[in-house]
Amino acid sequence: MCTDSSPSAPFFFRVVAVTDPMAQTLIAALNAELLAAYPEPGATHFRLDPAEVSGDRGAFLIALDSATGHPVGCGAVRRIAPGTGELKRMYVVPESRGRAVGRALVAALEDASRGIGLRRVVLETGIRQAAAMALYERTGFSRIPAFGDYEDSPTSVCYGKDL
Repeated sequence: MCTDSSPSAPFFFRVVAVTDPMAQTLIAALNAELLAAYPEPGATHFRLDPAEVSGDRGAFLIALDSATGHPVGCGAVRRIAPGTGELKRMYVVPESRGRAVGRALVAALEDASRGIGLRRVVLETGIRQAAAMALYERTGFSRIPAFGDYEDSPTSVCYGKDL
């Protein structure tokens, strides 16, 4: 579904449980980076229930370097309404940024979304994450009004895309 095991591909994807040790390591690094960028109270939204990203409700993906097998990024999709999913916990390790991991991760999450019957995906990122905003805009996302937990967050920017 969302894997590319081609020997020429620089990385490939694996669906794992959010409780997987590799997932937890990547999430901890993401949380540390976000806490440093957004130290104000209430600016971060870290909750992700493992049941929300499994089965027909969603998926958690890890990007692995094809040459080393090391994890280089992660992301999740969770169903939030009929036909609509939310991309969550998007992260690429600093030493792998600029290698198109983020772009490929978005595409893999869109494929996973289609696989569980979603027709639209939305997401939230922070106002201080210019590279993330540029990535989402390059991959066809448009700004949308804040939704859910982000409605009253002055540090949030929300995006949406029809699949």
